[in-house]
Amino acid sequence: MKNPVSMSRRDFVRLGAGSMAASLTGKNVTILESSVLRGSPRPAPSDTVRFGIIGTGTQGCNLLRASRAVPGIECVAAADLYDTRHESAKEVLNKNIDTTREYRRVLDRKDIDTVIVAAPDHWHRRLVVEAAQAGKDIYCEKPMSHTVEDGFAMIDAIQKNKRILQIGSQRVSSILYAKAKEIWDSGRLGEVDTIEAVWDRNSDSGAWVNPIPPDANEHTIDWNTWLGDAPKRSFDGRRFVSWRCYKDYGAGLPGDLFVHLISGIHYITSTNAPAMRAFSTGGIYHYKDGREFGDLQWTIYDYPKFQVVVRCNQNNKYEDQFFAFYGKKGTMLIRGEGAPAALGAGASLVFHAEPEFHTRENYSIGSWPEKQRQEYIAEWNREHPRPAPGSDKVESEQEIYTVPDGYSDLVDHLANFFQAVRTRKPAAENEAFGNNAALSGCHMSNYSYFNKTVALWDSASNTIKTA
Repeated sequence: MKNPVSMSRRDFVRLGAGSMAASLTGKNVTILESSVLRGSPRPAPSDTVRFGIIGTGTQGCNLLRASRAVPGIECVAAADLYDTRHESAKEVLNKNIDTTREYRRVLDRKDIDTVIVAAPDHWHRRLVVEAAQAGKDIYCEKPMSHTVEDGFAMIDAIQKNKRILQIGSQRVSSILYAKAKEIWDSGRLGEVDTIEAVWDRNSDSGAWVNPIPPDANEHTIDWNTWLGDAPKRSFDGRRFVSWRCYKDYGAGLPGDLFVHLISGIHYITSTNAPAMRAFSTGGIYHYKDGREFGDLQWTIYDYPKFQVVVRCNQNNKYEDQFFAFYGKKGTMLIRGEGAPAALGAGASLVFHAEPEFHTRENYSIGSWPEKQRQEYIAEWNREHPRPAPGSDKVESEQEIYTVPDGYSDLVDHLANFFQAVRTRKPAAENEAFGNNAALSGCHMSNYSYFNKTVALWDSASNTIKTA
């Protein structure tokens, strides 16, 4: 293990987040402690927020597990079109709740204050709009929208009905990303022209090749309703469990992972607008199983003050989850946030000061005559006197931050949402923020990928256009 003050980016990448935190304990590592759950008074039983959930698949059940750690809330109903998932919701909560195939039954209940929407992407618009019209506040899974038009219809419904909306990219509530934002806001990075974000995987599960439950069929699943506005077709278990692979229901890697990365970048940099331009490339290299989205996708985004390069690869996990903010005065690296952190594997941030860029020239003056070279050196030394003894700055000094064992940004994100419900203040990832993250991370990326062109955002018409 190298001394932390000389650890390179590649060294950092090679280390898993959890192992890095363990290896560097006591070596300039700060364990972050603040959380929306700490220091807040526990709500009185009379102030309990009752919620229902629509969609109790994988992420729906994850949200229910996280909800058990948030004080002052209670799930009382769940709707899913797959009967078996009714039992799953009850098992996760360890209690009997009202379950149904009919989501309207949840929305019509007067004793329910909020709803969690964890259905596939092509259902987000309808469920959010109808929930807002029913007077419910909503936590909606990412990406916020399935199409550009969907996002603006959802904004209109939320604002018209004066509802609270939180989109489910939990980095926006992470204590690690709050520290990253603090460093960004301090100006210590200097001018940042490049931001890199990666979320790679290398497993069938990470490529959405999910097992089809043995009892999944047209009798246990209301397939025709599940299709919604998508084209009608016979029951297809593969489409049901791997819906992210198909345009009718999902948005591929951009909808699953790019929006997480872009949300984190937008939060840290205080950006709340789509990128100006986006160009994507990639393809289907391994999973030639009829899917419509690539198993590798890159997108380069132009923002007014910096460029962003995002990549997701489902065929190699070497870099795993990684952010880099490259500044003139410093570099900031983040590893390991997201699902592994929610499971307690940990996450870490490193700030590394860049060497002083105003240094005496040595290279080009090698061709100067000796007299000119010595005169230049003497003049430079007079204009740049050496610091007093003991005041030299260690240019390579690093600051390392990590999260406590068992920390869950998903719990904090849910807690932020329910806090917004109580205070009626905008949620951490409200409708404007969530829509802008979806426009860049999802829709502009896919527009460029499928049309093989540069995607331009036209704010006047709220549309994506070809360059």
